[in-house]
Amino acid sequence: MREAQEKKLTTKQYLIVASMIFALFFGAGNLIFPLHLGQLAGKNWGPAAIGFSITGVVLPLLSLLAVAITRSNGVYQIGLPVGKIFALSFMTLMQLAIGPLFAAPRNATVSYTVGIAPLLPKQFHGIGLIVFTIIFFAIVYVIAYNESDILSSLGKVLNPIFLILLFIVFVIAFARPLGNPDMATTTKEYMNGAIVKGFLEGYNTMDALAGLAFGVTVVTAIKELVNNDEKKTAKMTAKSGLIAVIAIGVIYTLLIVIGAMSLGHFKIASDGGILFSEIVKYYAGIFGQALLAVLIFLACLTTAVGVLAAFALDFSAHYSKISYKGWLTIGCLGSLATANLGLEKIIHWSLPVLMFLYPLAIVLIILSVCSPLFKDDMVVYKITMLLTLVPAIFDLITNLPAPISGTQFYKVVSQIRLQYLPLANIGLSWVVPTILGLVISVLIHFWRRKANKI
Repeated sequence: MREAQEKKLTTKQYLIVASMIFALFFGAGNLIFPLHLGQLAGKNWGPAAIGFSITGVVLPLLSLLAVAITRSNGVYQIGLPVGKIFALSFMTLMQLAIGPLFAAPRNATVSYTVGIAPLLPKQFHGIGLIVFTIIFFAIVYVIAYNESDILSSLGKVLNPIFLILLFIVFVIAFARPLGNPDMATTTKEYMNGAIVKGFLEGYNTMDALAGLAFGVTVVTAIKELVNNDEKKTAKMTAKSGLIAVIAIGVIYTLLIVIGAMSLGHFKIASDGGILFSEIVKYYAGIFGQALLAVLIFLACLTTAVGVLAAFALDFSAHYSKISYKGWLTIGCLGSLATANLGLEKIIHWSLPVLMFLYPLAIVLIILSVCSPLFKDDMVVYKITMLLTLVPAIFDLITNLPAPISGTQFYKVVSQIRLQYLPLANIGLSWVVPTILGLVISVLIHFWRRKANKI
């Protein structure tokens, strides 16, 4: 008994968990969006990288800290202070969004489009996508089938291979730079406000959302290491999460710089995936393309395992008529179907959902991390979230694609949003209402404490 109590967590254990967290976070968007951002920002890559790091590094770390501080084991518990209906609705929407509807299919489709399709004749692209996605989600299913194996599969095997391949890409790119990033041309939208543009670009990674969703996967794996000790679970989540996101932040910065340097040889690409393919082919030809295929596949596979395992765990806990393995099957089949709709449709329809969920997730993360300051008062949660929900709904509607974007209803809502919500013109319409809600609710909290009513 005494030996068990005195047994400390080893550095190796922290690194293994950090490796798992890194693998879960780092998916398709984490490779392609920083590269594209670097091209758009040009010589202003520094401020853009700062903004991108806020949403791509700081917020994911805070999401893990939110899990550690509140000792939650999932999205539902983190949203519970707002109310049971909100918690269940938010968990359901988030897990569907970063699971079978958008993030998991996007990982498969990006993996194929960037890594595999360039190696195939164009006439085989359609059937190639079908075959590839079947194989992709079959592998995801096998790895995630027994959730206790996720830590071993991701942390010990797949992620180190990915990091080695990515390191090779960085060494070559910086040894033979395509251009000077500080002399690169800046696009018009990044001439001013590059930090804000970078911040919004970080939405596309979905990492803040993923941090909440992966919480259940991370906590489940960590609890097995520490024999369900809550204090050690919280400590390991915080420390391992810090290690993981620092590594991600370094990689983001390097990718952004490479994107800016690429302007010395390439024109601005339509997306970062195409740019990555061009860069790798420039340096290493068909061998480089094969390397890229493996690199993208590993990055996307590990993230898909994480999001679908989290989806299955949360849904089996709250919709318990179907087991974990049943929900995992549904998630993989749903992802397979969505992936074959094509990357363009996935991106178009994910944007409005992302614009709706992201502000809610950011506010929940901040409130959870700061909850000890206001004693988990539900009033603070409810008022702040209510005033965040209103602009989030406006953002959802005004980012819907055609044919809705051409309707009169859409035009009226867009006009109201721009007229009455500050910062709506730069995509941050939720910020002022959220701050207002936070200030009002905290004042009410302290007034009630002073009056000894709570």
